[in-house]
Amino acid sequence: MKLPTFRLLLCIVWCGALFMSAAVEAKKRSSVNRLVDGGKIIVKNVVDGDTVRLRKLVNTAREIRLVGIQAPKLPLGRKGFKAWPLAKESKRALEKLIRRKKLRIKYGGRRQDRHRRLLAHLYDKDNNWIQGELLRLGMARVYSFPDNRSQIAAMLKIERKARKAKRGIWDHSFYEIRTDEEAEEHIGTFQLVQGRIASAAKVRTRVYLNFGKNWRKDFTIMLRSRARRYFRKIRIDPLGLKGKTVLVRGWLRKGNGPMIEVTHPEQIEVIKEKNRND
Repeated sequence: MKLPTFRLLLCIVWCGALFMSAAVEAKKRSSVNRLVDGGKIIVKNVVDGDTVRLRKLVNTAREIRLVGIQAPKLPLGRKGFKAWPLAKESKRALEKLIRRKKLRIKYGGRRQDRHRRLLAHLYDKDNNWIQGELLRLGMARVYSFPDNRSQIAAMLKIERKARKAKRGIWDHSFYEIRTDEEAEEHIGTFQLVQGRIASAAKVRTRVYLNFGKNWRKDFTIMLRSRARRYFRKIRIDPLGLKGKTVLVRGWLRKGNGPMIEVTHPEQIEVIKEKNRND
């Protein structure tokens, strides 16, 4: 075999391997957004803006938690719990969307929570996505988990439009975006917090994104090693967010100062300076 021919064959084999590798990676990426059909269901009644009760058990579950969203909360028998603003309106919106309709569920990740509720996406017979409609109406906000992320990018896009249009909850002060300086006032609650990351540091296995000069008192985002692995998969280094204005969502707790732990990339949105109110 002549040397040029041998090199040509090697090149063909190498290119073929690259093509196969790229195809495998593309398949992996597409599978992240793939939903698995869970069959038809019959709803008995609506519990609140993001939960429905089933007429019949499905996989030992009596209820479905509409995964990926958080609607305004009702007391539901909890002593001393005050209903969030627009909670009744959100429940009515869900009732209207699913009333007398044939429904189907689809799974995009973990299928059941610790309360034995199904974690599913809900669709009507015309394939209208119920979570998407609630977000579009401003009757819920995105509320995601690392084991159920398949539709979060689409959800965030819908939510941003509702926020910009000030629909539903986005026209009420209870749900408004907080500044990092205001975070201290909302410990123990789920919030969307916006601000500029002043510094970033890795301390042992954790990354801290600090929003002020005094990391002992100012608002901070914290990421554990598992969360950082999710960021690496999409080729984002959290340390590289230094100097960026971001919108982060999650439960505020007390670290040194107020803190949100980020467990997956969709919790952080980088905001372009000219669109800071979007």
